[in-house]
Amino acid sequence: MVWRKTRGGFAEGATIRGNITNPGYEHMTMDLMIERIDPETYFAYRWHPYAIDPKVDYSQEPTTLVEFRLEEINGETSLTIVESGFDRIPAARRAEAFRMNDQGWAGQAKRIERYVTKP
Repeated sequence: MVWRKTRGGFAEGATIRGNITNPGYEHMTMDLMIERIDPETYFAYRWHPYAIDPKVDYSQEPTTLVEFRLEEINGETSLTIVESGFDRIPAARRAEAFRMNDQGWAGQAKRIERYVTKP
């Protein structure tokens, strides 16, 4: 997922909003509630996963927690991405939200790999 026009600062406790630029989702914005930042090692936020129906107010639903961990292993950097909390998402949309986010994170990991390995 690519963002543009992000509004709000990246600080613990802040909520930021950005426009999504993935094809087919350009009309949407995404809100992230920044949970924790440990510079150069850890970043975590909460969000409403796969909240794509503009007619639905997702604000009262539980959120999932997305965590990014960077660590040095044998002179290289390892990135671990974990999204947890799907068990709290309403049953009616849990499986689809999990499936779509699983696909989305696989795509994001490939984009990150291409970015860090480009010459």
